[in-house]
Amino acid sequence: MEKVCVLGAGSTKYGNLADDSIVDITTQASVAAIEDAGVDPKEVKAAYISNVFGVADKQVHIGPVLMSNLGISDRPSLSIESACGSGSVSFREAYANVAAGFYDCLVVTGVEKVTHTGTEWTTTYFAYCSDFFYEGQAGASFPGLFASMARAYLTEFGATEEDFARVAVKNHENGFLNPKAHLKKRITIDDVMGSPVIASPLKLFDCCPFSDGASSVILCSEKFAKEHGGDYVEVSGSGRGGSPAALQGREHLTTIPSTKIAADAAYKMAGITPKDVDFAEVHDCFTIAEVVDTEDLGFFRKGEGVQAVREGRTSLNSDISINPSGGLKSKGHPIGATGVGQVVEVYDQLTGRAGERTVKDANIGLTHNFGATGASCAVHIFQGV
Repeated sequence: MEKVCVLGAGSTKYGNLADDSIVDITTQASVAAIEDAGVDPKEVKAAYISNVFGVADKQVHIGPVLMSNLGISDRPSLSIESACGSGSVSFREAYANVAAGFYDCLVVTGVEKVTHTGTEWTTTYFAYCSDFFYEGQAGASFPGLFASMARAYLTEFGATEEDFARVAVKNHENGFLNPKAHLKKRITIDDVMGSPVIASPLKLFDCCPFSDGASSVILCSEKFAKEHGGDYVEVSGSGRGGSPAALQGREHLTTIPSTKIAADAAYKMAGITPKDVDFAEVHDCFTIAEVVDTEDLGFFRKGEGVQAVREGRTSLNSDISINPSGGLKSKGHPIGATGVGQVVEVYDQLTGRAGERTVKDANIGLTHNFGATGASCAVHIFQGV
């Protein structure tokens, strides 16, 4: 296998991008990544595009449109949908193609544009990503499904709703330092506890926002990266896993099997353990998700994730910095872009470009991105060079 590297990264701001089309923001992020990598578009051999609801902005099959805009319409592209985990799955497929030697330089871009559809329709679109027959069509939206997980966690481990609130406060603190974050606003535990109940015990500030946005990275072989002389980081581990699509099919509501499977594979490939990871971008679509993620990834024992949050052990420059970007909760969640945006954050951290939210002396970063309630998942590990 070829060694695979991230050579450049680019991203739009996340938020309400009503003035730009999905094609506009896809092109903006891709061009930014290409320019950051210092490569000519003609050196890009193919593109992997992650997008879920292109139909909402009247543009599916967006890959050829992007390649045409880049002036390389003869190059192949592939659009990938894996619900909220689309970005990391797209990255994984691109990684595999470079590692196999099929291409030496690829662009991976994730994009979503849904804020213009309104809350009712956007919530409906999201529900299509679950096991719709058993869940969405029966009235179980994602807030309701994750509320079931939260209630089970509270009952099983004696956690409190304030513990979940601390996750939101931490991520908003990090997001306040991120110029591209959707919700650049510091909040308090009282703010979270006083916000409207969405699906008990989850409140409005326990939930990530609907976001527009696009993120892009350049993946290439180590030889290509060295020849071009720019900053790059190595992809040292990659893993994927699956879980039963519906929550009712799972043995426990307080763990996500796909995360454990994907993480174990990524750690094994990278030759490291969870203790070696300096920081991680994890899928915190709801505050309960981050707590469960950190346990399933092996950073804390089952049931101890909330204690770590209480003690500040997941804050910036603590035991392990979780979501230094602000995570989905504050940075935002344009679902097709989210997994790629996590890679952008890792690249910025490991190349010294994260500004005030820099994780000091970091050398190993991890991304964790799942679809739906964790029915599919991908974990990637990166090392500085």
